[in-house]
Order: sequence, then C-alpha cells, then structure tokens
Amino acid sequence: MDFMSTEKGSLLEGFYPKGWDMAKIDACMNDTPESATKRQKFWHKDFTPVKCSNIYEFDTLMGHEIALKIKEAKDRNEKIAFILPVGPMGMYKWAVYFLTAWNVKCDHVYTFNMDEWADGEGNTLPPTNKAAFQCAMEDAFFNPLGKLTVPKKQRNFATKTNLPTYPEKIAKLKKEGAKLILVFGIGRMCHIAFWEPHFAADFKSDAEWKKQPYRLGAKLHPLTIEQNAITSFKSRTTLVPCRANTIGPGLFLQADYIIGGCDGALSRGMQWQGMSFWMTLRYGPTRWIPSSYMPTMPGRLFYLEELAGPLTAECN
Repeated sequence: MDFMSTEKGSLLEGFYPKGWDMAKIDACMNDTPESATKRQKFWHKDFTPVKCSNIYEFDTLMGHEIALKIKEAKDRNEKIAFILPVGPMGMYKWAVYFLTAWNVKCDHVYTFNMDEWADGEGNTLPPTNKAAFQCAMEDAFFNPLGKLTVPKKQRNFATKTNLPTYPEKIAKLKKEGAKLILVFGIGRMCHIAFWEPHFAADFKSDAEWKKQPYRLGAKLHPLTIEQNAITSFKSRTTLVPCRANTIGPGLFLQADYIIGGCDGALSRGMQWQGMSFWMTLRYGPTRWIPSSYMPTMPGRLFYLEELAGPLTAECN
C-alpha cells in the first residue's frame, strides 16, 4: 500500500516537480543524525558542513565567515564580490560586529543581492517598502556598518533593469582578480535564490540549465510562498508575492567559495528545512534540485543540528 503524499489520485499528484524521485528523496533521510555530515563521493574536497547547536551559534559563525572573507581580501588588497540573500538574516549583525571590531573598511566589496519580490514583468517593490529585500539589506548590513560600509555604487539589487547587468559586472570583477562568494539559504523546495526546481522542465539538459544567468518575474512554487508566509509574513499568505526576480545557476555556480546556512527550525520540535537539508547533502547533482549542486563547490554549510533529525513522525 502506498501512503506517500504523491499517491495517484491525491490532491498533491503533479504538485511536486516531475523530476523528483520521491522514493530516492525519502531514502536520503533514512540514516542517523550523526551521519548527516558523512562525506559523499560527489562532494567537493573543500566542502564542509558545520553543525551549530543553536541559532545564536549559527548566526555568529556564519557572520564571522562573511566578515573573515572580507578582511582576508582587504589584507591581500583585492576586490571581493558577494552574492547575498535575505534569508537567513541573523548573520549580518555579526558580520557588522566583526568588521567594526577589526576596523575593516568595505570599499573593496561589491555586492549582488540574489533576488527580489516582483510582478510578472519583473517590476519590484519600492526600496523603502519594508518587505523589499533592498530595505532589509540596508537595515541589517549596509547602514549599521556606518563609515565602513560598502559604497552605494558597488551595491546591486535585483531590479528589472539592474539584474540583467549582473553577468557583465561579475565577469568584469572576476577578470580583475576578485573572488566571488555565494552566501545562501536553502529553500523548502531546495531552491537557491528563487531559482525553483520546476524551472528544470524548461531545459533539455543540465548543461543548458547551468547556463541560465537570471529570470525576471519568476513563478514561485506554492511551498516557497508558504515558506515565506511563515518566515517573513507572520503566516499572512495573502501578502506574499507569487513571483520574484532571481539569479540563476549561470551566476551562482560561478562562485569561488560558498557560505550556506540552514536555520529552518521553529518551536516544539517543528521545522521546515530538515528534508531540504538532507536532499542537498545526499541526493546528488541534478537540475531538478538546485541546492544539490552546493556540495560540489568549496565552502561551508552551517546548519542547526536538529535539522539532521531523526526526521520521523511526531505529534506536537
């Protein structure tokens, strides 16, 4: 008897991306929490998951990692470029703390926000809107840095007119010797930025998929909308946009180093990110699971230890 949520005739039939092998996905999680960081053959030799016992440790370590990369580039007198998320967010407070303590001026830093809420044509919210990612970045990172902050002309946001300039700007910086650092969270649907798994159906091969630099007015998966309703809109689904502008694998796979974060734990043992975490580490690279490419790159993935499970049924 098949009790899986994709059982034929159920309301969820066809809900998940057609490239998802649900039996293989479930098998990814049939292991002990202690084995979560067991090295897999497809991992990059310099990819390392980092376990955090609580959100305070998570925010601090991830913020330190961002600040350290900025400081190291400064010490080498090199430019450095960051692709930045709005989620997770707690690490920015600590990045500011360390950069301020070290008195590191960020005039060598170039930032590219990975996504932004949008309509079907790619039009975005005004930057002063509290829901806008630009507003969130300025409040959490740029403004608190004060005189040490990233120059405004070196900050990039995913607007309809600016997102298409990302490939050329990043290529120029890399040609000038700048390293590209990807900072990211993993979505419920295993997206990176808002590059959703169902976009895979638009391409004939992984190779073609990997070339895509961005998408304007990208159509978000319902579970992505619900994830954001929970994490950013206090459950109010009616306020969550259904589309966004986003970078694609043609940009995020160019990263020289990655700094990832999984902090999707709630309360009373509830969470939303455990399955996504395990799929990322165990499934193996496929365009149908964008985050599955992250372990193939050098860097660190910080995670809350409770996401390692065990992912078993429990009434709360």
